[in-house]
Amino acid sequence: MSWAMESSRRNGDVQDMNLAEDQIKALEENFLKVSKQPDEATLMLIAAECGLSEEETAKWFKLRYSKWRTSEGLPAMCGSVKD
Repeated sequence: MSWAMESSRRNGDVQDMNLAEDQIKALEENFLKVSKQPDEATLMLIAAECGLSEEETAKWFKLRYSKWRTSEGLPAMCGSVKD
């Protein structure tokens, strides 16, 4: 496991993943234009584009999605309709 992944696990924030500016830009563009919750094939393509592992990319999307939901006034994690 990389240091960046370990750091993000401890703090649970996308900013703690220690990514380069161009990686963040590419991830953000994909998040906003392609999918907030990409399927496995899309995730693999995004990971390759950003030079990250699929696990790191999936973790970034999970944390970023949680942050987005919170900004929309929703619970951080998806749950039942009763949330």
